[in-house]
Amino acid sequence: MRQLSLNVLATETEPVLRAAETSGLTLFAQVETLDESEERRMLIFEAPNAQIEDFLRRIESAESLRVILAPQGIISLRPPASEPERQMLDIQARSPLEVFLGALQSIGSWPGLIGYAVTGGVIVWIGLFTESVFLLVAAMLIAPFAGPAMTAAIATARGDGKLLWRSLIRYVVALFSTILTTFLLSRIFDQKIATGLMIETSMRSSVSLLLPLAAGVAGALNLVQSERSSLVSGAATGMLVAAALAPPAGLVGMGLAIGQMDIVISSLWALSIQMVGINIAGFVVFRIYGMSTSGARYPRGKSWLSAISLLGSVVCIGVLIAVQFSGAPQFQQSSVAQRISAEVQKDLEAMDGVTPVSVESRFTRNRPQGQNPVWISIRVEASLSAAEERILSEQLAGEIERDFDVRALVELAARS
Repeated sequence: MRQLSLNVLATETEPVLRAAETSGLTLFAQVETLDESEERRMLIFEAPNAQIEDFLRRIESAESLRVILAPQGIISLRPPASEPERQMLDIQARSPLEVFLGALQSIGSWPGLIGYAVTGGVIVWIGLFTESVFLLVAAMLIAPFAGPAMTAAIATARGDGKLLWRSLIRYVVALFSTILTTFLLSRIFDQKIATGLMIETSMRSSVSLLLPLAAGVAGALNLVQSERSSLVSGAATGMLVAAALAPPAGLVGMGLAIGQMDIVISSLWALSIQMVGINIAGFVVFRIYGMSTSGARYPRGKSWLSAISLLGSVVCIGVLIAVQFSGAPQFQQSSVAQRISAEVQKDLEAMDGVTPVSVESRFTRNRPQGQNPVWISIRVEASLSAAEERILSEQLAGEIERDFDVRALVELAARS
């Protein structure tokens, strides 16, 4: 519920009250006022969130209308006093108008956006350079990517070209600021090679699309849900959006600085699929909660622009997924490594006299793009001679290369 205050001419009072009754608003107070010798009335309503935009549309023609929409939810208590639980359980989502106006307000100061993007880039760089995972988490907390991501999704749902353009500009500037920061820091501190955490973070999985979809849903739900309907904070959902964008942005800058194009290409692919994935998921949630291209106090929405923006995002994500599954493991190395480990484990368990202890598979980034083999470290409990270990290693490597179309290097250690 929201408190909605209207200041209208006395002659417009009755039409406004009829519109309020039709839209399900409850009149809380009516105060006589005087403004420049005009007789006016201040009307204070208790307004269900879902009906606010419909009500404002009904009174759009009212002369000299002034509206104040309080962004905080109100707790409405009515008799009987024995039923507060039922009344408190009526928690409504925010109105589409309130979400949209909040997005317009978020397109504001550039110094704050760039400052947070640079600071986040510094912390991302330190985390990746020193291999400190907790610093990556800290960078996600302050990276300012959630704002542009959500306003772009709102603009897509509304079909607002101006808001979409400004959101994309802020998106690009924030990402570029983080990329440039990490690039300069790598050059200043004379970084030569990729750290272990950089390599690990740059590995992509066949389920990489799920992260931006989850981030888009969580970010949109945080904006549309009432502040009292969830225990999940805005900082937490903003961090989830930043988790999809901050590390890849840092990796692009650091990869460029050390000439590691494998990392750069993988991270650019990740940034692309996450940007469009967040936009699609956010669009769907906003539309489910009633946001459309037409609304009260909103003349800029265009259905065709919303459709083109959504179609463009869907086409982009389709192309990116096609590239991911085109055959080479470049954008699914993490998943391929897991499948290789599972296959090796299965083959070893089928052998007599050989008991697998551990199997670990991983790709590296130490060679030029497309030339990195998979390193398979195997420990087994078995009585094998050196020659038998070599033969078994070659047999497993041949099977992996045949089944997964990768070059395999096997390290086998047997103990009885």
